[in-house]
Amino acid sequence: MQEKKFLVPNITCHHCVMAIKNELTDLPGVVTVEADAETKQVLVAWNDPATWDKISAALEEIGYPASL
Repeated sequence: MQEKKFLVPNITCHHCVMAIKNELTDLPGVVTVEADAETKQVLVAWNDPATWDKISAALEEIGYPASL
């Protein structure tokens, strides 16, 4: 399992957190998604077939690009 913690500067509220969680948990292979509106940090854990590129693309698509 791989894991990455990163910032998403566009997170402003609980709705943003839920949008990110819903989008990423729909990706095959994503195991957990934790997001915090106050710190704007997201922690994602995944296995194959998910990849960081797929996760990053999904975030970009919904308007919450990751800032590494």
